[in-house]
Amino acid sequence: MRLTVLAALAVLATPFAASAQMAPAAPAAACAAMDKDLPAELTAWTAKKDLVAAKGVAELDKAVLTPGQAFVAALAPTPEVTYVVQPEKPGGTVSKGGLFAIDIATAGTYTIALGTGAWVDVLKGDAAQRSTGHGRGPACTTLRKMVSFDLQPGRYVVQISANAEAALPIMVAAKP
Repeated sequence: MRLTVLAALAVLATPFAASAQMAPAAPAAACAAMDKDLPAELTAWTAKKDLVAAKGVAELDKAVLTPGQAFVAALAPTPEVTYVVQPEKPGGTVSKGGLFAIDIATAGTYTIALGTGAWVDVLKGDAAQRSTGHGRGPACTTLRKMVSFDLQPGRYVVQISANAEAALPIMVAAKP
């Protein structure tokens, strides 16, 4: 019995046994270049402008997301943000968030593209708009999350919450 246990331990200690238990990870798909082959409606993603998120409704005129333009938005610590309505996913006290306005001129489906996994709510007044689609960005891009909404002409508020970082790549794009 003792000899069997020692023999089993010797086999496990060999490099072969160790490598058999730790199979190499499958190689990740390599991208020749990130953000190179973006769909036409997202090509501005590579030319981001700086924007500071509003901490409350009174600051919204200084935090306007222009459809078709990408931004790197500076967010505030969540406790400093006064949301229009409580976000569905508010995040904790160490998360970041902010508010933005979008002025929609033409009815259609609009995608809010994010470079992080932040939570996004779109409001008309204080009524949350229902998303019509969501998913990840295209392969080989820095677009992490995309959420679509059917919007009519008018002003909307975009609430960002539960972001881990103070900087948020964000873009609103009309779907073709």
